[in-house]
Amino acid sequence: MEEINGKMHHQDQLDAASIDTDILNPFVHRLELDTTYDKLKTAFLTVALLPFRLAAITALVIMAWLLACLGLHGLSEEDLRRAPLTGWRRKIIPWLCYLGRLTYQAGGMRIVVRGRQATRAEAPILVVAPHSTFIDGGIVYVTGFPSIIVRRESGLNPFIGKLINYTQPVYVWRDDPNSRQNTIKEIIERATSKEDWPQVMIFPEGTCTNRSCLITFKCGAFYPGVPVQPVCIRYPNKLDTVTWTWEGPGALKLLWLTLTQLNSSCEIEFLPVYRPSEAEKTDPKLYANNVRRLMAEALQIPVSDYTYDDCRIISKAHSLHLSHASSIVEAHKLRYKLGLQKIKAEEELVQQRISKFGDSVDLQEFARILRLDPKDPSVQQLFRIHDRNNRGRVDLEEYIFTVLAIANANTELDLVDIAFEVCDSNGTKCLNAKELQKVLRLSLQLHSEECDRIFLQACREAGGGDSVTLEDVISVLGTRPEYSHLFSSDTDERRKKSI
Repeated sequence: MEEINGKMHHQDQLDAASIDTDILNPFVHRLELDTTYDKLKTAFLTVALLPFRLAAITALVIMAWLLACLGLHGLSEEDLRRAPLTGWRRKIIPWLCYLGRLTYQAGGMRIVVRGRQATRAEAPILVVAPHSTFIDGGIVYVTGFPSIIVRRESGLNPFIGKLINYTQPVYVWRDDPNSRQNTIKEIIERATSKEDWPQVMIFPEGTCTNRSCLITFKCGAFYPGVPVQPVCIRYPNKLDTVTWTWEGPGALKLLWLTLTQLNSSCEIEFLPVYRPSEAEKTDPKLYANNVRRLMAEALQIPVSDYTYDDCRIISKAHSLHLSHASSIVEAHKLRYKLGLQKIKAEEELVQQRISKFGDSVDLQEFARILRLDPKDPSVQQLFRIHDRNNRGRVDLEEYIFTVLAIANANTELDLVDIAFEVCDSNGTKCLNAKELQKVLRLSLQLHSEECDRIFLQACREAGGGDSVTLEDVISVLGTRPEYSHLFSSDTDERRKKSI
C-alpha cells in the first residue's frame, strides 16, 4: 500500500489551523421539508415503506444480537479485555458484519467503499472523520469489527451492549477521574501489542459536526506514535437527513426522514497509511493536526479550531434556555481571539460601571467601550453576531449578559442574578418596571405583561415604592408554582447568596 510520511512542519500545521478566517459553525444543522412534493412523498413513504423497513431492520438486529450472544457465551468482560478473540468466536465476526451491512441496506442506505483498508500490521489504528451522525456506526461493519472507544454505559445496554462488546472496545468510565489516562494507556497497549487484536477505530473529533469542516482532533489516536490509516466519510445526498448536531433535528426525526427516503448513500474512503515522523511521534498534537490537515484536503473542506469543549458551551446554553446557542460559541471564539476573555473585559465593565448599557450601540461605540479596534475584522464579526436584527446596532446589556451567563451561571436563578446586576446601571440594587422587564426577558424569556405583574406584586409585598430589589423579585418567583422549578432544596441559602 502507498504510504505517506509525516514531513509537515509545525508552522504549516499552525497555518492550517487558522485557515478559516471567518469562523464556521459546525454544530448547527437545518433540515426542513420545503416543498409540497417532499412533504407528500415523506407522508406516503411513512405509510407505504417505513413499516417494512423497520420490520426488516428489527429482524436483522435481533439475529445479530443472538449471534453475538452465542459468540460471547462463557466470556467475562475481563476475558474480553485480557486477550483477543480466537477460534470459532473470531469466525463469527464476518457474519456479524454481513448482517450489519444488510441492516443498512434494509434501511435504504447504500455504502460505497473506496480505497483499501490496511491490515493491522500496516496501521493498528483507523482514524475516522468527519463524525456527523449515529449512522457513522455502520463503518464498524465495513472495517471488520475494529475495537471502538465507547462510554461504559453503552456496553451495559442488554441489547446493543452485546454487539459493542464483540468489538472488544476500549471503555471510557465517566465517573473515574483517571479515565482519560487509563483510556490512553489501553489504546497504546492495544496499538503496540504483539497479539492479534483488532484494529482500534477512533473518531478523533470527539463529537458530531455538520461536516462543513474538521474540528480539532483529540490526541488519543496519536499518543502511541504508530502509523494510522485516515478514513473519510461522506454522505452525498440531495437531502441531508443524517447530520445530528448540537443544534438541529433530534435523532428520532433524522431516523424517520432517513428511512422514508427511497435511498441514501454513504461513501467511505480509505486513504493511504500515514506514517509519523520522529517529531510527530514525540508530539501527538502535531501528529493529530497534520493528519487532520491531510483529511481536510481529501474532503475538500477547511479545518477549524473548534473543540469538544465548545460543545459543552452549547450544551450549557441549551440547559439554561439561552437563545442563539450556536452563535454563542462563535462569539466565545472571537472573544478569545481578541483577548476579551483573558482580561474579563465585560465583568470589568459591570463591576466598575464604566458605562451605562441601557441603549443599543453602533459598531464604533461597541468597539470603544470594549477598547477594541472597530476596523478589526474579528471585532466586526463579533458585532454582527449580536446584531440580531441587522439594524447596525447591538444591545450592549444583552451582549454582556450572555457573556457573563456562559461564564458564571449554573442555574436559571443565576441568570436572574446576572441580568439584575447587568441592568442595574446606577448600582443602586433597585430596578424600576422597565428595567425589571429586561431582566426577566433576558434571564427567563418572560413577556412584558408577566414581568409587570411580577413587578407590581413585588412592590406590594415590599410595602410600596416604584422600584424592587433582587430579593423582592426572587421572593415573588418563589411563591408562584409555575416558577417552582427554579428553586432547589437549598432555596433559602440560595436567596441569601443572591442578595
